[in-house]
Amino acid sequence: MNTKNILVIDDTNDVRDVTQLSLEKMGGWTVSTARSGQEGIEKAIAEQPEAILLDVMMPDMDGPTTFQQLQANATTRHIPVIFLTGMVQAADQRQFAELGVTACIAKPFSPLTLVSQVAAALGWEL
Repeated sequence: MNTKNILVIDDTNDVRDVTQLSLEKMGGWTVSTARSGQEGIEKAIAEQPEAILLDVMMPDMDGPTTFQQLQANATTRHIPVIFLTGMVQAADQRQFAELGVTACIAKPFSPLTLVSQVAAALGWEL
């Protein structure tokens, strides 16, 4: 089994827990979590995950700002980022695509299909 390392950055405990549980149990992936954009950036630099799931709406530093800082850092710009967001309007999706994120997964998501959504967005085989 091909174990992937995923970083989940979300300020909501329940979302982090459900996401981590889903990815570990359903995907067999290794998951680390961060509760803020700044903590996420530090973990991304230290851990070099193979992908990042990033909440859009967070206090202090939101998802787009966190993404831009990840892109500005040579050690993290290669890591694909998937936004987790309740902002699912076409205009929001276009704005996120223009930023250069790999994909967006709508909240609330199904823990049963999250692994397949992430794998499809990243071109990973399950």
